[in-house]
This record gives sequence, C-alpha cells and structure tokens, in this order.
Amino acid sequence: MATAFRSLPVIDISPLLAKCDDPDMADDPGVADVVRQLDKACRDAGFFYVIGHGISESLINKVREITREFFKLPYEEKLKIKMTPAAGYRGYQRIGENVTKGIPDIHEAIDCYREFEQGKYGDIGKVMEGPNQWPENPQEFKELMEEYTKLCTDLSRKILRGISLALGGSPYEFEGKMAGDPFWVMRLIGYPGAPFANGQPENDIGCGAHTDYGLLTLVNQDDDKTALQVRNLGGDWISAVPIPGSFVCNIGDMLKILSNGVYESTLHRVINNSPLYRVCVAFFYETNFDAVVEPLDICKQKYPAGRGGSQVFKKAVYGEHLVSKVQTNFAM
Repeated sequence: MATAFRSLPVIDISPLLAKCDDPDMADDPGVADVVRQLDKACRDAGFFYVIGHGISESLINKVREITREFFKLPYEEKLKIKMTPAAGYRGYQRIGENVTKGIPDIHEAIDCYREFEQGKYGDIGKVMEGPNQWPENPQEFKELMEEYTKLCTDLSRKILRGISLALGGSPYEFEGKMAGDPFWVMRLIGYPGAPFANGQPENDIGCGAHTDYGLLTLVNQDDDKTALQVRNLGGDWISAVPIPGSFVCNIGDMLKILSNGVYESTLHRVINNSPLYRVCVAFFYETNFDAVVEPLDICKQKYPAGRGGSQVFKKAVYGEHLVSKVQTNFAM
C-alpha cells in the first residue's frame, strides 16, 4: 500500500535509455532496476525527478533564459503574439488570464501545441488548428524551442517504454494507435515574485491545484526558487525542490486511465514565495490526439479492480478532453 511520501524520488534513467531500442531491454538488469523505481514512483507519488536523461544542462538552462528574456519585454511587444480562440489558443496570455477552478492564476505564459493539418481531426480538432505563435524577439526563439520539443518528445517516449514494462506489458504499450503519433503541449510560464497581490499570500497562487491532462509531463524549472508543490496521500503539500539539470516528471489523467487507476495523476500547484521572477517550461507528452483511451488490456487483467477496489475508468477521447479543458481555462 502506498505511503504518504515526504520527498520526490530521484531516478537515474540512463540504463533505460542505453537499452531503449533493444526489444530485449526488459532482460537487462540495469533496465529492470529503473523499471522498479518507476513503478514505485508512479504508484506512491505520481511524481519523480529524472536525471541521466541525456539532454544537456546548457540547453535546459538556455530554454529558460530565452523565455525569461521574452517575459522581460514591454507588454505591447508580448501582445504581438496574443493568444485568442481564433489563433487555436496558441500564443501569449497575460497574468491572470489562465484560470484554475474559477480562480485567476498569477502567471503569464506562451502556449504551444503540436501543429497539424487543417481538418485532420474534424470538428474537435478545429478548435486547436493553427500555427504556433513564436516571438521574433528574442532571436532564435523558434529554432531553439523546436529543437527542445523534439528532444523532449523522444525522451518522453523512452521513459514511457520503462513505464510500460513497469505495468507488466511490452515496452510498446503507449505506441501504435495509442501514442504512435503523439500530440504535445508546451507552456512557457513566468511567475512574478512575491508578494504580488498586496502582500496577501492566499492571492499569490501562481497556478492552482490541478492534475495534468495527458501521459507524461517534463518540468524544467529555475534552479534557485522552490515553488512547485505536490500533494501526498496525507493531504500535505510537498515541495519539489529544484535539482539542477534534472526534470521533474509527473503522470497525467490519460496514464491514470490507461493503468486502470494503479498509477496516480497527482494534484500539484505553484506558489512562488521568492521575491524573484520565476520561469518554468512544462512539456506535456500526450496520446494521439484522436486516441480512444481506456484501461490497457494488461492492466484490466492484472489489476481488474483498479487502485480503489472497483473499475471506474471509462473511455475518454484525448482530443475531446483537451479541448474541454482549454475552452474553460482562460478568462477571455
């Protein structure tokens, strides 16, 4: 039975990455050890740090710094890529425009989504159609972010091969019709330093308590500010203290369904108590946009009662789930 964690586990995934394209990877002792750690982390916390992931620390830092440069620009400059429904909900949103459970969040952001051809996903996909809005200033912004998304996409696919093994399946449970053509979301987020709301900390919630929508999230956060908090089974908020060069990784709603509730999509929030501006870049690796998500056969067989004693997870179409969230998340 899962216990109320007091800190997030740190997993060196380099043995997994070294064997990730080997069909017999499950037989490797190093991979097996990583798989055990992933299984425990996904059951107990739904959150963990990943190190040994192969993405250079210099690139991770550069992505944050160029994001910070954009947020330092005058408001009028940032509005050149303003997010609107007509733009497919892609682009810049001001502080307070993102809403969690009806309460404005104290952050500004650029939202980006995987681009796809017009009409590919019919009426549901139409809401998200359009090119990403990249700023012309700072220079190289678009080029850097596109390189970063490719690396994060590849890394997420490899981590999910380990999680597939942890659930007792083949390494490829999250590929093919489920996530062989994965959608992705990236949010470049800036949190003002505290106190923002007239010295009233209860109004300084950078992002309210929520779970993520998809399969897996990679969080690239500032090294010198502790703001991300994860709720444990006891109801306590546990800080995700930054570890330079790492990603904070967490699982989302779709993976909870696929695992038949065995793996937890955990509530988390952001409170920036530092007087300094904080930057975070969150990459969300999702299923195929039109995937019909339901518990994997291996999980229905192995865990027929799910985590809570009864199978309550029904089918969900990822794209419909995403669109419903996007259309209610902004005060526009």
